Amino acid sequence: MAETLKLEIVTPDGLKLAEPVEQVTVPGVEGEFGVLPQHAPLLTGLTAGIVTYTQGGQTTSVAIGSGFAEVLPDRTILLTEKFVTKDALDPVRVRLELKEADEELDRFAGDPASPEYAALVQRELWAATQLELHGDPPPPRVRPLDFALTAGESYKSADSETPADDESGKN
Repeated sequence: MAETLKLEIVTPDGLKLAEPVEQVTVPGVEGEFGVLPQHAPLLTGLTAGIVTYTQGGQTTSVAIGSGFAEVLPDRTILLTEKFVTKDALDPVRVRLELKEADEELDRFAGDPASPEYAALVQRELWAATQLELHGDPPPPRVRPLDFALTAGESYKSADSETPADDESGKN
């Protein structure tokens, strides 16, 4: 039997998946990454996307929302706000949700850096991710939002800039 690691996917509603897997591919904020047993420890952010894992030579895919991943040599834990399997999807409802989110984004007159805009983009991304899992992804849309940061937040304060050199050449 092939070496395995435990894959756990947890949402605010509880544990959604706990399976021994041979490998897993995860949508990280810096790009998709793969995990095999004995992977080096890693903590990273997740973006909405497809998680693919292999068990006994069979590949399964599920959709997750944004969140965090902790990778350990014998376990991968995904903490996410959303989770859905292909069987639980209602593609008609998801297409309607995508259409509504797109229309709201097209009408949005506020600041693209606002939390309201970010929430609409996240709705659109979640619907698109679900349709991708279903096998019918929508055409890509480009939105002005950095998913690695929450809209409107900046981790650099005004006084964190590099101080200018004084006349002696020392900082």
